Amino acid sequence: MMVCGTVARRWIGLLAAAIVLPVAMGGLSSCSSAAKNDTFDLSASPKSETFASARNRQLLVADPSALKAVDSEQVLVRVSRSEIRYLSNAQWSDKLSRMVQSKLVEAFENTGKLGGVGTPGQGLAIDYQLITDIRAFEIDASGSDRAVVEISAKLLNDRNGTVKAQRAFSASVPTGGSTNDVYIRAMDRAFGQVTTEIIDWTLTQL
Repeated sequence: MMVCGTVARRWIGLLAAAIVLPVAMGGLSSCSSAAKNDTFDLSASPKSETFASARNRQLLVADPSALKAVDSEQVLVRVSRSEIRYLSNAQWSDKLSRMVQSKLVEAFENTGKLGGVGTPGQGLAIDYQLITDIRAFEIDASGSDRAVVEISAKLLNDRNGTVKAQRAFSASVPTGGSTNDVYIRAMDRAFGQVTTEIIDWTLTQL
């Protein structure tokens, strides 16, 4: 009886291994396919084109808002007015809103025209807040392929809570091709145009 019990336990162990092994292999397969995605970043190369300066002002760049479909690590492609998809084998290096916020701060810092600029939690003595909403950040494939970026901005006086100014900024850039690299470069150019306009507008308002 003891021998039979031992044999039974061995069979149960082999069956368990047979069940677990495909699951483990499936998990490895999923990880492997996810790792094939090319990861892309945005540049912060745009520079201010205005002579306006606000070296006596400190600016907080608030966390941008965006719809859930836009605000992810996936690259959005608009197939029609009501249908969206995501670019295959491609992803952003971080959640889109965090990337936009980081690049805006970097671009403002590069101008050297502010007394200080930062994000929430950095302990700035804030004069103004730049509040942004990412309305579009996509490849529009409903006609000729174009990179479309639209960001609305509000400049909030942090001393009294009033909105000093608000404006929507947008750019549309032809992709000139249909590969992932080409799409991302076009989106980067569109974002660069919008960033430059936001910087110049903000410095003029301050």
